[in-house]
Amino acid sequence: MASTKISRTPSSNGSETKGTFSAWVKRSGITSAGNLYTSYQASNEFFDIQFNDTDQLQVVLLISGSHSLNLQTTAVYRDVSAWYHIVVVIDSTDSTQADRVKLYVNGVRETTFTTNTNSVSSSLNMRINSTSQNVYVGSWHNANYFNGLMSHVHWVDGTAYQASTFGSTDSATGEWKINTSPSVTYGTNGFFWLKDDITTTDHSPNSNTFTASGTLTKTLDCPSNVFCTLNPLGYASASFTLIEGNLYSGGADNNWRSIYGTLGASSGKFYYEVKCISSSDYERFGWCTVDQMNLYQDSSGRYDDNNLDEGYGYTSDGEKSNNGGTTAYGATWSAGHILSCAIDLDNQKIYWGKSGAWQNGGDPTSGSTGTGSAYNIEPNKIYVPAFASYGAASNLAFNFGNGYFRTTAITTNSGNGYSGAEGKSKFEYQPPTGYSALCTRGLNE
Repeated sequence: MASTKISRTPSSNGSETKGTFSAWVKRSGITSAGNLYTSYQASNEFFDIQFNDTDQLQVVLLISGSHSLNLQTTAVYRDVSAWYHIVVVIDSTDSTQADRVKLYVNGVRETTFTTNTNSVSSSLNMRINSTSQNVYVGSWHNANYFNGLMSHVHWVDGTAYQASTFGSTDSATGEWKINTSPSVTYGTNGFFWLKDDITTTDHSPNSNTFTASGTLTKTLDCPSNVFCTLNPLGYASASFTLIEGNLYSGGADNNWRSIYGTLGASSGKFYYEVKCISSSDYERFGWCTVDQMNLYQDSSGRYDDNNLDEGYGYTSDGEKSNNGGTTAYGATWSAGHILSCAIDLDNQKIYWGKSGAWQNGGDPTSGSTGTGSAYNIEPNKIYVPAFASYGAASNLAFNFGNGYFRTTAITTNSGNGYSGAEGKSKFEYQPPTGYSALCTRGLNE
């Protein structure tokens, strides 16, 4: 959603003192402002909810250019592998001033703020639910686009619901989980967006009409099943450019650079795919251990070298790389090719494929390594997906089972793609028997 939003202008007035916002969000970009919800009248007159450029949650009410409300959390939110449940409860008629706007993250109320300006007077017009304000989801007017994923976005007009209406604690795991069909009254201007689709459809009884700007792209990544992506917290500064949900990696500078996945595993069998968008003949992808990741970690906690040279990679010139060296392995690959990678952590083997064909006679289903598969990997280690490149022309699009290469949906198998063993993923090619997508359901198989 880095340049995408939906918007509408209410056709009639609702409550200007009460409302509730609830959404599940997964960040992709960090250290840049991204708005979740804005009720906008003018640049000096609006109510908004955003991640600011220091990764704090911020709730602002600006009236005639002055802050009636400015809550900026002490906590920062930089976990790009997590879905956060954000709830903002508005009720300027509440007898307690501090309770007139309440912010919840994953069911817990935020009460510690680096900035805590609260001049919300009793029954103040909160600049919401009015025909004089435009409503935006995913941006602030025409700026500060939210970079990430959103799911189950609710706006309630006229009722101050608590976070427990939209989420609840799992009795078995203790984790905060989504209530997919909350019992709420939406009021005049309320809506329910992104229930099970990626259209502008309002699933509330109001059936409000929205206008979409930008490209809405569906993903199977959701609060109930979190997929691996590439991790912007680990890549070398001024190197990779990650976009489209951190699944497309733009090329690095003219040095070896490495980037890694947000999820890893020490046991089980996992599968993912990449599509080569452009090639400089200096790229490789595969897996490496957390120990190998840390070999070239700089003082800022980022990775400035070709760590995959130490890990296990398949290079664009058809070689496999490991422990600082390369050997002949399989076919070369370049722009337009779709590659596969399967790792068997229970038997310490890795396999790579090109265009649906496993290389060098390897067969992940039977366990045969053929004549050149990179097997005998280190046991009892945590492995993460990895990509390394040299030069700005190296660009790969990753599909960890989310169902897309960049913004292009998987269309094989009559549009259904092929799922891993966990049954909740979508790939271009059929994963080998017993191999799951690298997602939370796959990790729990």
